[in-house]
Amino acid sequence: MRRTASPLSLILLGAGVFLLVLAPLLVAHVLPEAKRTPLDIDTTTVFTGTGSYFDTSLLTTVDDRRITITRQVRGDVSDGVRSGKAVWNVSTSVDTDATLPASDTRDSLQWSLERWVTDRRTNEPAHCCGETPVFDGEAYLKFPFDVERRDYRWWDGTLGGVVLLRHTGPGTVQGHRGLRFTGTVPATRTGVRQVPGKLVGLPERPQVLAEEWYENTGIELVVDQPTGRILYAAIGPRKTLRAPEADEDAVVLLSSDKIAFTEATQHRQVELAASDGRRLKLLGSVVPAVAGLFGAVLALVGGILVARGRVRPIGATDAHLSTHPRA
Repeated sequence: MRRTASPLSLILLGAGVFLLVLAPLLVAHVLPEAKRTPLDIDTTTVFTGTGSYFDTSLLTTVDDRRITITRQVRGDVSDGVRSGKAVWNVSTSVDTDATLPASDTRDSLQWSLERWVTDRRTNEPAHCCGETPVFDGEAYLKFPFDVERRDYRWWDGTLGGVVLLRHTGPGTVQGHRGLRFTGTVPATRTGVRQVPGKLVGLPERPQVLAEEWYENTGIELVVDQPTGRILYAAIGPRKTLRAPEADEDAVVLLSSDKIAFTEATQHRQVELAASDGRRLKLLGSVVPAVAGLFGAVLALVGGILVARGRVRPIGATDAHLSTHPRA
């Protein structure tokens, strides 16, 4: 007697082995590919708060006014594909009620256009593709995937330098848990600007190179741990002018104790983080676990069926042939 495997048992065994092999491959190869900064990003975040700003029409600083910061991030897909990096064009405008809605960002109180290039896996700066400014740090528009409970070096574009953000525990935004990071920027000279001397207390001089100073009294970020997406952001900026080599501020250009993500921006950031997080969880744990479980079951069933096989007499074929006489 000998045993022969049925087609069904072989199919079950093969499918089981395939799923068992697929499960670790998803974790080892597919998941790392999913943890890459997107090329085709197109998002807008809005901050609002109350503060002071220099009104150019009145030539004086006005207080207790609403300030809105709008940041638009759009990915340059063609340069991203060509370089293998995340290439993002970032437009940031600071507006008052008088300049909103602005038909042209150049009509804003302040406006800047930057080009950020980062490594898609590590989020580290990548110096290519017309990057401007040349920046440093571990985090800016987002944090790396799998954010750790430690301090991070965050790039402050206004400062033009890195700020150490301390991990200060958990944070919750719209019911979504994340990690909180906080920091400050002491008053720092960031550059010079040519202005009328009388603006900084030097009326005898028609033009002077006034010193630009910047500080941030309170940076607070709440970050989604799996994706590195910033769920909530708040800043306390203060930008001033000083007379050359002076120790005190002469003019306040912009100042607020707190400018933070709007409720709508928080909701949107949480939705995106939750969606991306579900996808990563499926690829990293749920799908491999299900594939491994079904693979084990199918392989076990198929193996049992193959082992049992179908019993057939060894000489059955020969006996059948012997009933026909040779020609």
